[in-house]
Amino acid sequence: MQAEKMVDSYDGFHIYARKDTSENAKAVVVVVHGLCEHQGRYNYLTGKLNEHNFSVYRFDHRGHGKSDGERAYLKDFNCLTDDTNFIVDLAEKENPRLPVFLIGHSMGGFTVACYGAKYPGKVNGLVLSGALTNDVAGAFKQIPDGLDPHKTFPNELTDNICRDPKVCKAYADDPLRCHVITAGLVYAMQDGVRWLGENAGKFKDPALLMHGECDKIVSYKDSCKFFTMIGSQDKQLKIYGKCYHEIMNEYCRDEVISDVIRWIENRIQR
Repeated sequence: MQAEKMVDSYDGFHIYARKDTSENAKAVVVVVHGLCEHQGRYNYLTGKLNEHNFSVYRFDHRGHGKSDGERAYLKDFNCLTDDTNFIVDLAEKENPRLPVFLIGHSMGGFTVACYGAKYPGKVNGLVLSGALTNDVAGAFKQIPDGLDPHKTFPNELTDNICRDPKVCKAYADDPLRCHVITAGLVYAMQDGVRWLGENAGKFKDPALLMHGECDKIVSYKDSCKFFTMIGSQDKQLKIYGKCYHEIMNEYCRDEVISDVIRWIENRIQR
């Protein structure tokens, strides 16, 4: 069953949420999308999760997709984690007997990383794909300090998201993607990376960190470093050779998604 609607988040802000439920669900997965994109780009992943009897909850970040807000703007990185927590609360309320897992990509991976540190013990496991956790590549260091937070810069991610040109073209033509990034979002993310560096040890839940070896947007070294920083006793790190940023859209996407599903299933059985 599919349902979608605008919901009032923890502070009353209007965000777009969607759920694709499985009749015989054995767990719930909350999917958290990345920078300048939206939850609709995770239809393939959602379909695969549904096939394996996982219900899926998704939402658009503030200023992204169908949610309200200035495009690609953030006042505070905590909005990301707290909106995610609102959706987790909703999923838990509607599925009180099911375990809940988080999957986050890129900025969504950053969000899930912060979630693990801010809300330890609340979900059953967290999957991070191409997560910005240390900004080893310096993606956000190119923006100078002191700019008007509403100043915009062009979104130049398109050609580097994936090796598959069809995926890149679909992204470029997507009417819901953000064409700009604001300085305010960059500053919020910089603050968040610093906070995460100071609090990563509080992240103690089961974790699967995944990254493309040839990621040109977020270095795979972010995940390697974050793997050593978190306090989880149950943690795995997988680097996919030759893959770019969006490993779940790469030519080997079925292998990647199968790895995620297998990892979640193993944690349900424990």
